[in-house]
Amino acid sequence: MHDDPGNDRPGRSISRWTRSQAAAIRRGEGAVAPVVYPPAEDVDPDLHVWDTWFLRDRDGSIAEIDGYRVILSLTAPAELLPGKRHDVATIRYFYSRDGREWTCGGRVFEEGAAFGSRQWAGSALYDRRGDASGDGEDGRLYLYYTASGARGETELTYTQRIAVGAGGTVETGGDGLEISGPFDHEVLLEPDGAEYERESQSRGMIYTFRDPWFFEDPATGETCLLFEANTPIPDPEREERFEGDPEHLEFNGSVGLAVSPSGDPTDWELESPILEGVGTNQELERPHVVVRDGRYYLFLSSHEHTFASGLEGYDALYGFVADSLRGEYVPLNESGLVLTNPESAPFQTYSWLAYPHDEEVLVTSFFNYYDLRGLSLDDVADLPADEQQRRFGGTLAPTVRLDVDGAATRVLGALEHGHLPLPDEELPALLSSYRAENDDRGEY
Repeated sequence: MHDDPGNDRPGRSISRWTRSQAAAIRRGEGAVAPVVYPPAEDVDPDLHVWDTWFLRDRDGSIAEIDGYRVILSLTAPAELLPGKRHDVATIRYFYSRDGREWTCGGRVFEEGAAFGSRQWAGSALYDRRGDASGDGEDGRLYLYYTASGARGETELTYTQRIAVGAGGTVETGGDGLEISGPFDHEVLLEPDGAEYERESQSRGMIYTFRDPWFFEDPATGETCLLFEANTPIPDPEREERFEGDPEHLEFNGSVGLAVSPSGDPTDWELESPILEGVGTNQELERPHVVVRDGRYYLFLSSHEHTFASGLEGYDALYGFVADSLRGEYVPLNESGLVLTNPESAPFQTYSWLAYPHDEEVLVTSFFNYYDLRGLSLDDVADLPADEQQRRFGGTLAPTVRLDVDGAATRVLGALEHGHLPLPDEELPALLSSYRAENDDRGEY
């Protein structure tokens, strides 16, 4: 999967997701999630809720603060048409003691304080280093986000920078958990035009420089940020490093990497991408890594419409595995497909996030469009407003259970909507296990 020697950029080789690999994508039984139905209750009926991530400790584990765990989500008022939610996206936090019932604590940033006219997905670090109390409950917050557009703009623009709100406090009490500022906001990274495409260089369907994900490498101790980006293709007619015709190369998604030489969560230097999908796919969204048995599992989300012409993919979670953070990565299940929606409900969930749980990997996402009955997402925009609202979930989806074995994965089943267990919590028996036990007894 490395570049051929004659095509290497100076000094290093970058893993690729190639057209020939993606051409093997098939909706096999082991990659299909169960059909999702509306939950009895939304996580918050007043909000559209979509991309979601945990507040995590520096080692990547889910942070527990006085028995609470915290998730952060992109949100918008529920009365807004679902297709307009990205234009006003605001990050809110939710907290829970049991990982089932979630309470909205409100916005994480004061209105107008963050960079951008709206904020898109990111990650959240609760750094307990230097905790003077010694009880680990006085950490410092680093809330990474995508700053989209510019503060105060009257017409939406789509410039994207990687930013952070650092500082703040987390307080707990009888009434729950509260995150409050002030936060010091700083733009951390912008594309350099060489490794990472600037907006002015983009010729493709969608421009990306977003989705920062904090990661501390357990093998090296290196402090890293992963993010979604695009690889500049200055002259497709002469570009020989990638498969595909010139028009395919406009689809140029990549997974970027920045490293903190000091370990300071606000001090970053751009490095080369760890994966490129040039000629294959335009959007390698929300990249993140799960480390299991010394292997690095790189997961990302993508859409059916962001694959280059001649390829057929799905709205799905895709994955790759390597022996180190920088690769060489090979696609899971040969094609990269890990988890997708049923053919009858192809857009029911999106924006997957994987995390380890004992011998399994759990995958959370949001409940997207359902009951479309063959309609495309373009068709949805032409429906009456009440029908657009009815067919949009806008809440946490059921958590999917995955078996991961080397370079192969398999869907085992699902938990309830928004059930996000901690790694040491016992999971219910799988239906297949229950059936097998009772078959043995002649009771099923």
